[in-house]
Amino acid sequence: MTDKAEEIAGLLSPTVAAMGLELLGVEYLTAPGGATLRLYIDVPEAQADSRMVGIDDCEAVSREVSAQLDVADPISGHYTLEVSSPGIDRPLFTPAQFARFAGQTAKVTLRLPQDGRRRLQGQILRVESERIVFALDGAEFVVAAANIDKARLVPDWVALGLAPAQNGPGRDRRPGKQKKSAGGKKASASDHSTNETAARGPLDAE
Repeated sequence: MTDKAEEIAGLLSPTVAAMGLELLGVEYLTAPGGATLRLYIDVPEAQADSRMVGIDDCEAVSREVSAQLDVADPISGHYTLEVSSPGIDRPLFTPAQFARFAGQTAKVTLRLPQDGRRRLQGQILRVESERIVFALDGAEFVVAAANIDKARLVPDWVALGLAPAQNGPGRDRRPGKQKKSAGGKKASASDHSTNETAARGPLDAE
């Protein structure tokens, strides 16, 4: 996360936790004409087998944090607030989150190039303190958590039972190979000053 995103995550985490949810991480994206503040929420890991984040949770969090952001005012100017569940291709923000999904594949963008790479996709092997160890090209590739700009899990559609590995002609039929994306539920407020929340459909993966 960027420094601004970390600041906002620290501000809002207690509020989200008080609602029985977990703030996984924050994305703060600037653009001409306004910024986007995107919060990813989930149920605590201990409840993951019995409960899922729904659109009502996203809307409730959006209302609560919108009021808090209006008071704290950590962002100057207009911005769009989005609150989303993590989806199948969930984003990863902390070493603990990488450790939770050890054995799965992640797609990662680095802040600074490492060994000539800015992007990589590999299996998460383990976490060593603040370093994430990936299996990449038959070897271990170690990345400092602070050098990770963005990271998302890569869904195994076959293992999830959502697609066969191949169709008749041998063409890969996994949704991820056809450039179709899957995401989570999202609530969005077009302008934080209006405090209006609109429910939307699944959030497309980036």
